[in-house]
Amino acid sequence: MFDHRLSTEYEELRRTVAEFANDVVAPKIGEFYEQNEFPYEIVREMGRMGLFGLPFSEEYGGMGGDYFALGLVLEELARVDSSVAITLEAAVSLGAMPIYRFGTEEQKREWLPKLTSGEMLGAFGLTEPEGGSDAGATRTTARYDEATDEWVINGTKCFITNSGTEITGLVTVTALTEPLTRSGESDAKLSPTREISSIIVPTGTPGFTVSKKYSKVGWNASDTRELSFTDCRVPAANLLGQRGRGYAQFLRILDEGRIAIAALSTGLAQGCVDQSLSYAATRRAFGRPIGANQVIQFKIADMEMRAHNARLAWRDAASRLVHDEPFKKEAAIAKLYASEAAVDNAREATQIHGGYGFMNEYPVARFWRDCKILEIGEGTSEVQRMLIARELGMNS
Repeated sequence: MFDHRLSTEYEELRRTVAEFANDVVAPKIGEFYEQNEFPYEIVREMGRMGLFGLPFSEEYGGMGGDYFALGLVLEELARVDSSVAITLEAAVSLGAMPIYRFGTEEQKREWLPKLTSGEMLGAFGLTEPEGGSDAGATRTTARYDEATDEWVINGTKCFITNSGTEITGLVTVTALTEPLTRSGESDAKLSPTREISSIIVPTGTPGFTVSKKYSKVGWNASDTRELSFTDCRVPAANLLGQRGRGYAQFLRILDEGRIAIAALSTGLAQGCVDQSLSYAATRRAFGRPIGANQVIQFKIADMEMRAHNARLAWRDAASRLVHDEPFKKEAAIAKLYASEAAVDNAREATQIHGGYGFMNEYPVARFWRDCKILEIGEGTSEVQRMLIARELGMNS
């Protein structure tokens, strides 16, 4: 039975990160955001706090925590800023977690200590220009060269977070490890059982090109880029897990990541409540604070309701994951509800702030720019509804 109340340990972690977000992130992040700069100073401090190692065992430099703890941290960070939160989320659940879940002992000992300390960031190269929601439509290829015992990678990945920072050390790439078509098949009749594998590609490998940063609507203080691979060679030992299990691996990683995105979305939704309460208490119109008007009170009450329910949803999914119970449906529900709650709350918070809500000096303007991607990244809202229906046995 899910208990929404936090243990003393969880509450201490939540409070510590809340103080860090308010005292360290809040005063600085606006400048980073407006200048489209990655906040190395803040990221280094997060590393010193051990946040990048939260859900990993101590033998690999982690903190010995779990995914529930990660969710608490992401929510508190996103109450103040989503660029910082998504940097942590992607580094942990997409960068380090695949190696932790599926890597060999040698791979874990080589990469995890640097990743869990925040000294190095990892990225996950899944999405492709022609793939989008159809993650199984991978066109990037990896050919095994017996003569050199290497994988030769060719292809393009897009929208990859943390892939081009000064401290990025690797990208785990999904690729076809057998021909795109076989036995005369046309592209229109690709086999649904194509062999997809995951391969670790270290930064700086010849043939691995990182494009310039995207010009984005939001998450402007985070790093997002397109990656290309042209006869990029890595040792055969860089194969992550079993050959041909890449598709199953990233499905598991995405299921877990949806809980993290739900927690982040909840934080943004709650941040909108926080900012609106403060503004409504100080902004005066027609001789009294606007918070005295029932229409404003009702807006904020609805915002709080959405944030509250989103929090219960992600905590329920995280609790199931931590206790090794089925969580796919609950993760999809949490991600769907929390992301839509974030968008709704950002819209209402901007409305409450009026013209000031359109000014970048106010956090709600940043929240409004950041919220929409939450309904798209790590599975669109439409994909989440498909997953929920499928888990209910409604297969088409």
